[in-house]
Amino acid sequence: MSGPAFTFICGDDDFLVAQEGRTLFTEKTRDLADDFSKETVEATAQNVGEVEQAVNRFRDSVQTLSMFGDKKVVWLKDVNFLADSVTGRAEGTKALVEDLQGVLEGLDPTAVEVIITAFPVDRRRKEFKWFQKAADFRDLKGASDEDSLIELARAEAAAHQAKLSMRGAAALVAKVQGNTRLILEEARKLATYAGPGGDIDEGLVAELVPSFGEGDFFEAAEAFFSLSLGWTLEALRRHFYTNSEARPLIASMQNRNRLMIQLRVLMDAGELKLTPRGFAKPDFDRAARTYAKHFGDFDTKASFNVFTQNLWYLGNKIAPGARDLSLKRLIDFQLEFMRAFEDLIRRSTDQEAVMRDLAIRCLS
Repeated sequence: MSGPAFTFICGDDDFLVAQEGRTLFTEKTRDLADDFSKETVEATAQNVGEVEQAVNRFRDSVQTLSMFGDKKVVWLKDVNFLADSVTGRAEGTKALVEDLQGVLEGLDPTAVEVIITAFPVDRRRKEFKWFQKAADFRDLKGASDEDSLIELARAEAAAHQAKLSMRGAAALVAKVQGNTRLILEEARKLATYAGPGGDIDEGLVAELVPSFGEGDFFEAAEAFFSLSLGWTLEALRRHFYTNSEARPLIASMQNRNRLMIQLRVLMDAGELKLTPRGFAKPDFDRAARTYAKHFGDFDTKASFNVFTQNLWYLGNKIAPGARDLSLKRLIDFQLEFMRAFEDLIRRSTDQEAVMRDLAIRCLS
């Protein structure tokens, strides 16, 4: 008995879903010489009328076989009408999805093979559950989770014969703000720089990868919490060579310090024990349940809630610094950040000097 006549790919990240579909389409059409044997049907729709057009184009495509008798491969690309949206919930759309399912059920696997990529999707819908059962189903859930992104970066580097350390991968994810496309592009760039068999550590990431979006101001924050005054002053000099604004930098330091304060309290209370491998997940989960009532929402990542953070990042990047600093000193840092923020308001034209003064007060 032959397998499903179509593959259904969905997930939490549109770039990864599209990339998986593109890779599979390339693989399945590699040996097809006839261009009429491979076809892409765009399925992004903003209303029911556009859904109908996409379904009709797809029906025509799978029913028009190659003139040379080759097996045909059709990619129904960027389906967005299975989402929890106005268009997705419309009764007309639901009827058209049933029509699409009827076309898929009637496919001859020996004559035509179909790839469907969909983002976003509503996993609660019966239509989604039908695809889940009827297809060669691939759900890239968790692709935007920080652990998954770290492994994605390391796998991309390995594919180019370079070794990206866990610390380096975590630093890369932080610097590009978890942007999947940038993670892959920067991992390839780093691997090319390191060369076959080369090692990529967090230092190389800091040197070669720029901060994207609002930025994490990785080097300046890293230098400050290493307690090295010289490195911090150099990092600040480099920061202000290309940036004129200090307040996002202060925010970055405050966010990290908040996490360190929370971890220090949890470690002092015996709730978490730091090992050479970081924190044990059962201990971390138990502490999260114990203190959930004090934090509220666990769904949104925020420095105000240590339990929303990546466990590896906390145990290997944040906790060692928290362990080496007393709770009093961490609170003093937070007060100094507040003082520096007030100074920035008063001395808005001398922001680099304010940050240098902050570093000297805290680290000298």
